[in-house]
Amino acid sequence: MRERLVKTARVEGLTIKQSYEHVGRRLLMQSSRYVHARQMKRARACTRKLKTLLGHIVREIERHIEEPSERLAKLLEVAHRIHAQQKHDKNKIYSVHEPEVQCIAKGKSGKQHEFGNKVSVAVSSRGGWFVGTKSFTGSPYDGHTLDEQMKQVDHLIGSRVSEVHVDMGYRGHDYDGEATVHINKRRRGRTSRALWRWMKRRAAVEPSIGHPKSEHRLKGVAGDAINAIQAAAAMNFHKLLGACGAFFCAA
Repeated sequence: MRERLVKTARVEGLTIKQSYEHVGRRLLMQSSRYVHARQMKRARACTRKLKTLLGHIVREIERHIEEPSERLAKLLEVAHRIHAQQKHDKNKIYSVHEPEVQCIAKGKSGKQHEFGNKVSVAVSSRGGWFVGTKSFTGSPYDGHTLDEQMKQVDHLIGSRVSEVHVDMGYRGHDYDGEATVHINKRRRGRTSRALWRWMKRRAAVEPSIGHPKSEHRLKGVAGDAINAIQAAAAMNFHKLLGACGAFFCAA
């Protein structure tokens, strides 16, 4: 944030007395080393010093510019939020260039958190075709996104869905439509063999989610809803081109 403020202020003709470029770089490096050595008090001291330097830059810019430009005013607003936020605050800023990005808890030991925007994806049981994709802001509970997602599916393909298979994150969902919702579970129990096979088939949606994220850049907050729809459409076109190519090769 400090680097972005200094760069923007200098572009607009303001002379910054001291940018703290080298000091900030050294403090950031020291903080990383202290965390690696489990010296958390020293790491927190470096973080506090970085916030102090950010406050110096913000106050200096505000002293010299009474009416900042739209770009600089937006950066100053983000800088004030970053300077004031605490560890346990809600709606914190995790990215300077995308302040609206959310922290999403994944619950996995390898990667506990993910930063971005939550997107719900509906995939057909055969072929893995995207029949719905919807972006949600604010990182809502997964179960509270099912009703909106099913409304989009009904709008796109009609009321042709009779059974919906979801993972255990959808327990306590808000959907009350005509389709039957099957929530995955760890053990089969008294579940019929045919239904159990379909429940295990639900795991095929995972690579369908991974491909848009890695290949079609399903990232960011600006235009995230449009981005999600375009990524799903691109995956469908990719599958359609593959099917056409296989058909002509066979012919």
